[in-house]
Amino acid sequence: MSVAHSLMAATLLCWLTCSLSSSAIAMASPAGKPVLHPLSSLAAVHSQQGNFIPEVVISGLENPWAVAFINNDKLLITERPGRLRIASHAYLNDDSPFLLSPPITGLPDIWTGGQGGLLDVAWHDDWVYFGYAEAGDLLTNSTAVMRAKLIDNGNRSYRLTRQQLLFRQAPKYLSRAHFGSRLVFDQQDYLYITLGERFFPRDDAQSLGNHLGKVIRLKADGTVPHDNPFVGQRGAMPEIWSYGHRNPQGAAINPATGELWIHEHGPKGGDELNLIKPGHNYGWPVITYGEEYIGGSIGEGTHKDGMDQPLYYWVPSIAPSGMAFYTGSAFPEWQGDLFVGSLKFHQLVRLELEGNKVVAEERINIPDLDQRIRDVVQGPDGLLYLVTDDADGKIIRLKPAP
Repeated sequence: MSVAHSLMAATLLCWLTCSLSSSAIAMASPAGKPVLHPLSSLAAVHSQQGNFIPEVVISGLENPWAVAFINNDKLLITERPGRLRIASHAYLNDDSPFLLSPPITGLPDIWTGGQGGLLDVAWHDDWVYFGYAEAGDLLTNSTAVMRAKLIDNGNRSYRLTRQQLLFRQAPKYLSRAHFGSRLVFDQQDYLYITLGERFFPRDDAQSLGNHLGKVIRLKADGTVPHDNPFVGQRGAMPEIWSYGHRNPQGAAINPATGELWIHEHGPKGGDELNLIKPGHNYGWPVITYGEEYIGGSIGEGTHKDGMDQPLYYWVPSIAPSGMAFYTGSAFPEWQGDLFVGSLKFHQLVRLELEGNKVVAEERINIPDLDQRIRDVVQGPDGLLYLVTDDADGKIIRLKPAP
């Protein structure tokens, strides 16, 4: 049996025995009441350009994936097993404890298993936008994006209403991996969605006739902008903004230029940081700085005409996830730096930039944490917030050390 067929058989077996439906998880986690989370501090961390104290805002989350701020005192939190919650200051004070709401009702059916589940979340123009894994026929699935209105039921209980399905990745595929699913709005209110190539059909990242291994650009209501690069091209999906991606799990708009930056997982080595241009091809799996997990080269090397080079890459892989440009005043030395979470090394990676060039990298360890960093965002308070992907997942904010 070939390696590919062995992997497919293992995937199918795990799929049949390990996947859970969102309804099953909801039954196992009744709504309950809001839970108070007092703040706790970890040991101070000394970085090259600013010392900070990691402060645990929320703990006890089950594999949280993303956060999005609604305002200064409320943030949305997704948990991959299929729960959406709101955390808010108990006394509307930055230094007060946080209350964690019961799971918000009104989510669609969510396929959960492997890397799939409830994934990224964004707050835009009083709508909640969220990406999730959606089941299809014959054990297939794909990434979908929905938006909904958030309704306060009182007593810190919430529900979603006016749900609108904006996007569904096509085709659906039998895979537990590479969903992508970062959601970013630019300064013109366009929505960008990063999509993985689902691991097995990686060659489809080079085809414009599907959504695998692509970055998608939509209007806020889910319609396709007329100036997308492949609108009107025969055989091409009009939503596509760029292609040739593997599994992009970090995306952010550069506040200095308004341009979209993403990073994506390489295979064994070759994680990439890319500046995304409309219609451009980023090479996967034809060019890469990584290799097969079992060893051996992939594609045609590291360069090819017509395929963009990354701004920066990591060998060995850091398994990047989450990304934020820092613009706050709490850490003046960090202004203009790019922060990336590392799943593999449980680190926060700080990149110093000069224009579109990375000129320095710092790996920041938080010794008392030792959890995978899944998301990195800047809050309205000018502090960085980290999300850790763990069975006892946490929301951590970084405060300047005295």
